[in-house]
Amino acid sequence: MKLKLILASIMLLLLMAASAVRAQISGDVIGTHDLTPGSRSPITGARPGSCSYCHAPHSGLSTGQALWNQKQTKATYQVYTSTTYHQKGQQPILGSDSNLCLSCHDGTVAVGNTITAGQITMIGSMNSHDVFGTNLQSSHPFSLQLPIKDTIDIIASLVAQGKTGDPLGKVKLIDGNIECTSCHNPHVQAIDKVSLNFLVRDSSNAQMCLACHDPTRTMSRQVNPLVGWATSAHPLATNKVSVQANLGSYGTVAANACFSCHEPHNAQGPMRLLREPNEQDCIACHNGSSNLNPAITNVYAEFAKVGHPFPSGNNAHDAAESVLLNNNRHSTCADCHNGHSSNQVTIFPPPPAIRGSQNGVAGISAADGISIVDPSVNQYENCLRCHGTSSGKVANPVFGYLPVRAVSAGDPLNVIPQFAATATSSHPVTHPRSSSLPQPSLLSTMLDLNGGTTHGRTMGNQTFCTDCHNSDDNREFGGIGPSGPHGSTNKHILERDYEFSQAPGPGQLITNLYPNPDLSIKGPYAMCGKCHSLTNVVSNASWNQHGLHINTGFTCSVCHTAHGMGARSGTISGERLVNFDINVVAPNGGIPVSYSRATNTCTLLCHNTAHNADGSVTRGAQKNNGTPNGASPPKRR
Repeated sequence: MKLKLILASIMLLLLMAASAVRAQISGDVIGTHDLTPGSRSPITGARPGSCSYCHAPHSGLSTGQALWNQKQTKATYQVYTSTTYHQKGQQPILGSDSNLCLSCHDGTVAVGNTITAGQITMIGSMNSHDVFGTNLQSSHPFSLQLPIKDTIDIIASLVAQGKTGDPLGKVKLIDGNIECTSCHNPHVQAIDKVSLNFLVRDSSNAQMCLACHDPTRTMSRQVNPLVGWATSAHPLATNKVSVQANLGSYGTVAANACFSCHEPHNAQGPMRLLREPNEQDCIACHNGSSNLNPAITNVYAEFAKVGHPFPSGNNAHDAAESVLLNNNRHSTCADCHNGHSSNQVTIFPPPPAIRGSQNGVAGISAADGISIVDPSVNQYENCLRCHGTSSGKVANPVFGYLPVRAVSAGDPLNVIPQFAATATSSHPVTHPRSSSLPQPSLLSTMLDLNGGTTHGRTMGNQTFCTDCHNSDDNREFGGIGPSGPHGSTNKHILERDYEFSQAPGPGQLITNLYPNPDLSIKGPYAMCGKCHSLTNVVSNASWNQHGLHINTGFTCSVCHTAHGMGARSGTISGERLVNFDINVVAPNGGIPVSYSRATNTCTLLCHNTAHNADGSVTRGAQKNNGTPNGASPPKRR
């Protein structure tokens, strides 16, 4: 009787346990791992008994691991690596969880090749995205060389306690290591009922990723590349994602979270497991397509204009590269934006603070052109990664004509000395505007792109780089396109037209005059007219010859530099950004090109007209019958 009671109790406990399991997995168990005839797996075999394809209760794997029945893979793998990866991978141990999974998923051993029954006849084939091959550089790292190394972007408990931060305890280390079964439960496909990938728990909103990756962790003298994630655009965006976009399983950008940009297996951009390499990873969402609903601004349409150039095969962006980009000229989305901390810009705060869309990007200090500012505090610091002291800068012809200034520092493409507070004059990008000289043409507010019928931002004491270098249809100043220097129909990625007078040679007749110019937003001076009243300029309020020069057709670029005085000179005092283009003007006889603020006169030859130190003008020749560079004066046309 006692034995019967014991047996009855055992049976009751087994029934209760079975009932609990059924309640837990509620309807789905092995899913596509069921290879039996008639199952919904893409590959099925002739043998009944779903468990028997992987397990054998008797005479299975000789080591006894998991009673394994599938022939094990003995392949050698290329393991994950990248320039920012601090761990070190190793080959999966024979018989380990990961080795058993790869016995089907590396594709080197036929599915259904069992130890007890030999090769079972199979119909169909595995889905290609479930076959990883032997090159695992495009899959999330696993089977690490222990001990796991501590880094700022992983949760502290991984190293300190050998456990993840998953509050449910489902994502866990296997024998102190990351293995396939840390993230996947091969026996239950639909624990996560949306992403049917045998995940150990619901992974929407990055819940599985955040079990190991910590955006909030800090360490001395280190910058966490994930900082700001929780409040950034990607985990908060509610835009619906189309199934065809293949950007995750969860339906919205926020729910897909990390999976919007990263793929744990078979990633097309292996370093950092990007869905596509570099800027291509951003295209699927930022191209204005129907992949998102509502669609977002089409940034990639801007690159069809004249825009920042994409890298070629030999100068790709790398997250580990130096912040100061020496001799590796490229521009990718990740050079100016940090996808982990970027915010949507809903309002446009005044300069110079960096905009929310660029939160978390690194930059270079304007103080010395070398010191790293990470993250950037001011917008111009990010621009100085390339446009400051970095070597290898070139003036690409695609951006249009570039003047050569009479007064220039050693590197004319280094804008730091041009914008410096010590410059005789400059546009106020890296420092507030000087009040030493009155500026009668300066508007109280910047004009919008609609031609001045509405006004943009109030004219403060400082400006952004992007107040000039901006999309020609940017939404900050009244357009419908993205803001920022992605691309423009105007030269030098300028928001509005800024024409350059040019000549066949210094001092010779200018070939592209704009007489009686259109002073509206459509005219050749539109970029200057954003902040300066062109009507005031032609009225000679600041100089009594402005109207004559402009109405004759000379552009601002002949006499003024756009950024600032990068050096000092004994002949050009440099106030009012006066710094002549020496491709257009020439010395007047033996006198160097010069300008005196005190007398408001210049000495030079321009458009075959001599401007003399006493303020007189000699048309058709230089004073004292001199000629530029010894050449005969060109004929008038």
